Amino acid sequence: MNITKRQFTAVYKKDGKWYIGWIEEVPGVNTQGKTLKELKENLKEALTLVLETNRLLDKSAGRVVREPLTISF
Repeated sequence: MNITKRQFTAVYKKDGKWYIGWIEEVPGVNTQGKTLKELKENLKEALTLVLETNRLLDKSAGRVVREPLTISF
């Protein structure tokens, strides 16, 4: 199995009694936790699940082209 390490930007915010968080680069990756530690664990799990699901969808789509894409802003 080929393991690739990637870095993402996690954003955390206290909202009442809860912490909420999301990944800036991946729409739909957001979660909450009662503690910051719980939020970080939940966010890692959510990101992993979304990336795994996207990878499975790529495979079921047939032949696809994958390449790095770099932007500056």
